[in-house]
Amino acid sequence: MAKKILTTPIKAEDLEDIKIGDIIYLNGHIVTCRDVAHRRLIEGGRELPVNIDGGAIFHAGPIVRPIAGEEDKFEMVSVGPTTSMRMEQFEKEFIKETGVRLIVGKGGMGAGTMEGCKEYKAIHCVFPAGCAVVAAVTVEEIESADWRDLGMPETLWNCRVKEFGPLIVSIDTHGGNLFEENKIKFNEKKDAAIEEICKHVSFIK
Repeated sequence: MAKKILTTPIKAEDLEDIKIGDIIYLNGHIVTCRDVAHRRLIEGGRELPVNIDGGAIFHAGPIVRPIAGEEDKFEMVSVGPTTSMRMEQFEKEFIKETGVRLIVGKGGMGAGTMEGCKEYKAIHCVFPAGCAVVAAVTVEEIESADWRDLGMPETLWNCRVKEFGPLIVSIDTHGGNLFEENKIKFNEKKDAAIEEICKHVSFIK
């Protein structure tokens, strides 16, 4: 199979053939955007200082360092995902307000995000945990850094990336939610496994 690569700006039609469980990569730009940035936009009514319409965000708190001899320039050291569920209460409205098409983080997201992705045509993907340095290698340049008053983890680091990934699609534009569907399957297997185990260890009771 050909490698699936999305390039920003992403259009709704670019996401039509993508389903949960697919593995994709990203070319173009992705902005680190987590708790406080979501709160500033949704609760504080503050417009994001970077345009992410058709773009991508990464729920991440990276480690960056200044580039020696270059004023106001930074390089990415490590950029691993943070738990996406922390943004669940804001994500549907965030998608609506910003036009973001690709959300990347760790773990799944809930019904609100699923509804937002279906209604406004976006997807959520999981970046494998423990691969923060791998992600950093795909960052060709940090083009801008906004809301630096929030500190390094919460700053909006606007990164130009090349084949950023692998990204596992966990929520698609069709109402699919990989984590929720797997919970049902795993619980069914768990119940059967417990029943079988209990046959052999009933003497413990």
